[in-house]
Amino acid sequence: MHSDGTISIVVNGGHKRVRAGMTIADLASELGLVPEKVAVERNLEVVPRSTIAQVCLEDGDELEIVHFVGGGDHPGPGGDAVATVDEDRWTVAGRSFRSRLIVGTGKYKDFAQNAAALEASGAEIVTVAVRRVNVSDPNVPMLTDFIDPKKVTYLPNTAGCFTAEDAIRTLRLAREAGGWDLVKLEVLGEARTLYPDMVETLRATEILAKEGFLPMVYCVDDPIAARRLEDVGAVAIMPLGAPIGSGLGIQNQVTIRLIVEGAKVPVLVDAGVGAASDAAVAMELGCDGVLMNTAIAEAKDPVMMAAAMKAAVEAGRLSYRAGRMGKRRYADPSSPLAGLI
Repeated sequence: MHSDGTISIVVNGGHKRVRAGMTIADLASELGLVPEKVAVERNLEVVPRSTIAQVCLEDGDELEIVHFVGGGDHPGPGGDAVATVDEDRWTVAGRSFRSRLIVGTGKYKDFAQNAAALEASGAEIVTVAVRRVNVSDPNVPMLTDFIDPKKVTYLPNTAGCFTAEDAIRTLRLAREAGGWDLVKLEVLGEARTLYPDMVETLRATEILAKEGFLPMVYCVDDPIAARRLEDVGAVAIMPLGAPIGSGLGIQNQVTIRLIVEGAKVPVLVDAGVGAASDAAVAMELGCDGVLMNTAIAEAKDPVMMAAAMKAAVEAGRLSYRAGRMGKRRYADPSSPLAGLI
């Protein structure tokens, strides 16, 4: 303790002096933060929100205060004559959704545009990144002010994590901040390609599953790796169609189809979609859904592109369910030849 009755702590990487005996809740209030919208890690241990009013700060404490920001990938039964999209739901970890499109929340001009694109897409799940709170300006708009987590399922992700430890730490904070156990795990191998490091990904998946998380896992398009992820607790397999943010489309249809055929959990193409036709292709391969961010956010008209992606996912799913015609080497006339004039 200093002679003036203060102690020194570190908050989000910055040094700060506070009065001795201050609780974490007191500090949050002093910073102008709403405790219900943040999560706190003290000396690498997540502090349960229910206890922050009792936990007193000590000299040398290091705090991380985080919240959710825009972020994501840099997502006929019954013999009816006509199949409808509404009756065709999909389920992950016991939770059912109508929309098979998952969208990210990064790269948009602002949160308002993000919210408008989400509305046009019809998506029921959005990926969100966990980032430090701006303690120097706590009045900066937050994603939760524009996209209500009570109406849309937040899927916290680990974008930007390059080790299993970083990913696990991030998701522990995410669970404390919002209570979510359904999460998107990605552990990257390098910054240039943003390809997943499968050794670290498998390790993180196993640890998270044992801690009660339900990880939907970004992975390479490898049927063997996909099976191993299932074995250690992945609730969904999310192979990349092409590098994150590339917009190259589905470059690996054969391996993705093999993953779909062998998986016992949902399979969603994650990364690489650039146009609506790419989303339709992913669905026609039998995928349960598609996750995307850049294809919508970087379109000239993101809201219109979001609507296009919604239609494409629905069309691709219906096409898959209908069963395409067989391919032939030669022409086959549509009109009957019998009775030809």
